[in-house]
Amino acid sequence: MQFSIAAVAAAITASTIAVGCDAFIAPLSSSSSRASIIQKKSFVTDRLLHSNSRRWQLQLSTVNGDEIADIAAALADDEDDDEDDETSGAPEAKTEDDSKSDITAEAETASTEEAVEEEEEEAVEEPYKLDLCEVPPASHSIESTPGAGPAGGTVHTLTIHLGKPGHPDPIVIQTGKIGRQAAAAVTLTRGESVLYATAARDKDPRPLDFLPLSVEHQERFSSAGLTSGAFNKRDGRPGEHEILVCRLIDRPLRPLIAEGWRHETQLLSWILSYDGVRTCDPLAITASATALWLSDVPLSRPVAAAMVGYIDGQLVLNPTLEQMKHSRLNLTVAGTKDAVLMIEGAADFLPEALMIEAVTFGHDAIKTQCAGLEELAKVAGKAKMYDSIKASPEGLQDAVDERYTDRIDEIYSGSLAKEDQSAASSQLSKSVVEEMEEIYPDEKSAIKSALKDLMCRRMFVKAKTDGTRIDGRKLNEIRTIDSEAGLLPRVHGSALFTRGETQVVATATLGDSGMRQKLDRISGMEEKRFYLQYTFPPSCVGETGRVGMPGRREVGHGNLAERALLPTLPSQEDFPYTIRVESLVTESNGSSSMASVCGGCLALMDAGVPIKSPIAGIAMGMLLGDKGGVSDENAVIVSDILGTEDALGTMDFKVAGNKEGITTFQLDIKCEGLTLETMAKALDQAKEGRLHILGEMDKALTESRPELPATVPKVMKMQISADSIGKVIGPGGRQIRALIEDFGLTNIDVEENGEVQLSGFDMEQIDKAKEMITQLTAGGGGRGRGGGSREPRPEYVGPDPEDGKTYTGKITGIHNFGVFLEILPGPEDGSTPGLEGLCHVSELHVERVRNCEGFIRGMNTETLEVVYLGKNKKGQHQLSRKAVLEERGVKPRGGYGGGGGGGRRLENNKPPAPPAPEMTKEEIDVIAQAIENAAD
Repeated sequence: MQFSIAAVAAAITASTIAVGCDAFIAPLSSSSSRASIIQKKSFVTDRLLHSNSRRWQLQLSTVNGDEIADIAAALADDEDDDEDDETSGAPEAKTEDDSKSDITAEAETASTEEAVEEEEEEAVEEPYKLDLCEVPPASHSIESTPGAGPAGGTVHTLTIHLGKPGHPDPIVIQTGKIGRQAAAAVTLTRGESVLYATAARDKDPRPLDFLPLSVEHQERFSSAGLTSGAFNKRDGRPGEHEILVCRLIDRPLRPLIAEGWRHETQLLSWILSYDGVRTCDPLAITASATALWLSDVPLSRPVAAAMVGYIDGQLVLNPTLEQMKHSRLNLTVAGTKDAVLMIEGAADFLPEALMIEAVTFGHDAIKTQCAGLEELAKVAGKAKMYDSIKASPEGLQDAVDERYTDRIDEIYSGSLAKEDQSAASSQLSKSVVEEMEEIYPDEKSAIKSALKDLMCRRMFVKAKTDGTRIDGRKLNEIRTIDSEAGLLPRVHGSALFTRGETQVVATATLGDSGMRQKLDRISGMEEKRFYLQYTFPPSCVGETGRVGMPGRREVGHGNLAERALLPTLPSQEDFPYTIRVESLVTESNGSSSMASVCGGCLALMDAGVPIKSPIAGIAMGMLLGDKGGVSDENAVIVSDILGTEDALGTMDFKVAGNKEGITTFQLDIKCEGLTLETMAKALDQAKEGRLHILGEMDKALTESRPELPATVPKVMKMQISADSIGKVIGPGGRQIRALIEDFGLTNIDVEENGEVQLSGFDMEQIDKAKEMITQLTAGGGGRGRGGGSREPRPEYVGPDPEDGKTYTGKITGIHNFGVFLEILPGPEDGSTPGLEGLCHVSELHVERVRNCEGFIRGMNTETLEVVYLGKNKKGQHQLSRKAVLEERGVKPRGGYGGGGGGGRRLENNKPPAPPAPEMTKEEIDVIAQAIENAAD
């Protein structure tokens, strides 16, 4: 959608730009006057450019997002002129480094602390209000287009409208055009996000006694216009998030593949295009499940997924990333049209009843998708391949039941410890195979399957008839719990948590912001203030094996425990530490991930982290007489499951939270679905067990320790003006390194908004460093502890750059707003600096650069060719790489596709809108003047 410049200016003046839509339809704040929204021009600049406030960027994005920087620069220039008239006293003569600091301040945030404080106050006064647009009713349609595919093939397109407010983009699944040699291949499109998924199988089955299914998922950096930062510029091994998505895909599909399928089967999915609006995680599940459903792999029914948020008291389907920042729920649900197969999510202490409501809400969208997938399979699906599945020999199951039922009942009598029971089960399995192979030769796999089926049924019968389990416990009974805090003397916090024969040693480590975990994703660099790392060595189950990088199971379990503890942590403002929790599993016999939650919580409390409330986790199980169906009224729910109950049961439902509500949950099942009634029963029983565990944890620690250990570095926060950031960092970082060295600090971290975090072990030195920074930013002070007057900085001495000339500049600094380059070097002795200028992010490429740091890192270069554009009104040097590219004929892309396919194919089959015209300098000045008038 495009608007005239006059309309844009009028809309800005009236403050009527919509926050979350593509049109000017609603005031930015109906409760605030125009004067409270725009108090002065520095605040306007902050609104346009502050990294934590995207509203002004959204307001201008419908015109041309790349022009925001020019408008902001025009405002900043005018603002500086006004400030020069108002400031008393003669300022120091500006050097090149001073100019660099000014550019930094202009491009990053508001120029005064007052502007930052005004924004924070406004953010508190204006809570987020959810605004969902109306959408078409839930429906699906299929279009088959003969001759549209390669070699004249038919292309089948399924369009699904989910019918939930706030989700206007349909899901479009297409097959027959790409990946025709796979067993099945589909593309799934929503908005401008496009995923490609394939299903493939080996020709011949393998002699195995398990399903050989593997899943891979890749978020291609190119989908967001980025390049991997690796040395060879190639997307490498899966990241943590990609591993988690692989698990999300695998878990709902595995139980629906026909028993006895032994062909090596592989599901692959890629994100080819990412619009940055919503996460693609549920789409990856649906795309891979669709490919498997259309292939000849015997999947019993179609599977789909949905994501649910809880925002402003309302459930939202597939919320946007912006909406998720305000959501108290992050729930991913997968299932069939009849039942739920998988749940993964985190919550902010929400009650069980709301969780059931959220699952029901998400399942409604799954039903709509599955109905469309059933129709798609009728026109594009292959016949399922059942003839390669080897049937169990006639009479084998009856023979195994007759011979070994009594021996299994004896093992499951509840009188044996884990080691004895495990040894007896192993000996029985060996005996059964040896004895039955004499009757049924070459049927080892079938014999093992028959024995496993018998053991599952006998476990269910014992629980159903006697109300007891294989270790003698009642159905809702929790194993004996022992916990101890302060186990290790030198670590910041530690705990030993033992539940039955499951045990973990948990440690907590506190540090400054430099300890944050950094993850490179297609949505940009993600920094985690809290992370939990889970280790499951083979010795914890009495075995030997590979030790090294964490496997997928360890990544998944660690992420689950991390999500459980995250809601109870204090805010960054109240507790400015980065927190790392490690969980080392030392014994395992059922749900070591939930033991990690309990142990990790105690370790945090032992470290003195002021958590909101203790958190405990429990794993629930379900036993069924018939694993081939959906859970029914005969299902038996058991609390605190053993490893054997996990392996032979039909459900693993992990729930964590405090006394009031849930913080995380995970459901895996091995039957064909779980009814909501059974899930509600499991949640109620889980709460009972969770409260019992919390009571046992209280015996070790009732609350966090009042003081931090002496081994924890002290952290102090202070606020400086954003235009003084350069004074603290210094040329090439020399000033900040000197501060760290002179005052014996461990780190100094400076945020874009001028927030400075100092950390060290000597509080007196931290106070001195703070005083020195205050002097530096006030114009006084100098390097080191000596104090004294500030020495003038050396200036560039050399020839002036020529306007329009191309220079090869050395990169000296990379920021979100652009890149600093030294285009003319200083003398070799370093007595004076070289000439530096700023290549703004809008001048880096002919197309929009979303992530400046990722873009430069992906180029793997230390220099850039730039054109010198001259000085702005403040005398600052401006550079442009875009001008170099334009001289060489590089043009922005006109859309996806190309070649014979034409432009982008939209879901509504409308031609793509023409690109927005570039704004002239005069048009930019009109908008800038309109914002100024609004401020006045």
